[in-house]
Amino acid sequence: MTRTEDFQELRPLLFSIAYRILGSVSEAEDAVQETWLRFEAADTEPRSVKAYLSTAVTRISLNVLRSARVRREAYVGPWFPEPLLADPYEDPERSAELADSVSMAALLLLERLSPLERAVFVLREVFDFGFPEVAEAVGRSESACRQLAVRARRHMAEGRPRFEADRKEREELATRFFDALREGDVLGLQDLLAAEASLVGDGGGKAPQLARAVVGAQNVARLLAGVFPHMARADVTFAPHLINGEPGAIFHDRDGNVLHTMVLDITDGRIHTIRNIINPDKLGHLGPVADAWAVDREVRGTGPDRHTP
Repeated sequence: MTRTEDFQELRPLLFSIAYRILGSVSEAEDAVQETWLRFEAADTEPRSVKAYLSTAVTRISLNVLRSARVRREAYVGPWFPEPLLADPYEDPERSAELADSVSMAALLLLERLSPLERAVFVLREVFDFGFPEVAEAVGRSESACRQLAVRARRHMAEGRPRFEADRKEREELATRFFDALREGDVLGLQDLLAAEASLVGDGGGKAPQLARAVVGAQNVARLLAGVFPHMARADVTFAPHLINGEPGAIFHDRDGNVLHTMVLDITDGRIHTIRNIINPDKLGHLGPVADAWAVDREVRGTGPDRHTP
């Protein structure tokens, strides 16, 4: 095969590695593109194209992550990964593991790791690379990588829920949740939420967002049931969609532009966290982005009402 064919065959894997390391669709795509440019410019043919490209995308992603972590320290409000609708890398034998590793909850746990721990965990635990390949990719000894893997596994295990819902249970619960949301059914919403459920928004200071997380099933249910009818009157609609392998929805304004995404974190038969990603910088890959400030003014009744009955 030509270099182009080799690269295109491995591109889904490269993106999936980069996204898990970076938590950003746009940065992962840039890392993959930079990997291609290096591969295209290489003077010699690598013995293993997969090893060469995986090493290149990992090192590029690590460099980006180190600078990104500095920026995230100054981020306004909670930081969430960019929503991913579909992971391009497919492995039928490990589909459940791969889907779990790209969930919002898992990516936020990965944020707690050092950049090297994160890269080692992604390569070893998610994509099952051997330690010699991992060591080459991150530029450390095999022994050091084994230690990094142990620490990363421990940190990840400490943050995972004890009981996880199966896919069918999550889908059924999400259907009930979004039906109740459309109807403004406070009790219906409250019945689906864990007692300590929270609603959190990521606007990055660039879109309307909650001043702080809303905590408690009753508080979350009342807020959602109270706000959505106003959004509906402003012609805001939503369509359920799997986001990062979890039940969620994409909200649109009246012109079909993306307003925000909502992701449900479901464990032990209840919704524990609802994460809204509103920062327009994180939504561009989903389609044209709405003017969230204008929609917010209309929802609150402080802006021009363009609604026609």
